[in-house]
Amino acid sequence: MLSLQSPAAAGDSDIHIRPGNASPGSTVTVSTTACGPDVTYGKGESEAGGQFHLFEGDRKGELTGQFQIPEEEKPDTDTVTVKCPPRTRITDTYQITGRQPNGAVEAGFGDAKDTDTQVAVGGVLLAAAAAGCLVRMRRRSHGNRI
Repeated sequence: MLSLQSPAAAGDSDIHIRPGNASPGSTVTVSTTACGPDVTYGKGESEAGGQFHLFEGDRKGELTGQFQIPEEEKPDTDTVTVKCPPRTRITDTYQITGRQPNGAVEAGFGDAKDTDTQVAVGGVLLAAAAAGCLVRMRRRSHGNRI
């Protein structure tokens, strides 16, 4: 008797996609145990990342493969399909997010990488403010005595 395995519903499949929210340029790892303990090779395809191969993973019966999301890919849902012999085909989805920030945020006060100068300037400003408050408090207290 011949049986075919139909695609599983998203989130209900035996495919594990890491990370679940990937950004353009990142590497995505796909693993599955749905092919069975004797299968050592499978093929995968990502709508965004193209075709990739799955080989034996760290555990017996687990196939693992990787692909990279193109840098120009827009945020969207990507579908991954895994095929392995004899006729197993499973599908799952994951989210492609926007590009991750790289480095410090520049807020208009000098170079974001020059933190030593910023700390020194901030310390001088705080010291000047404290000195100004002290002078003002001393003048007020003298003025109240007269």
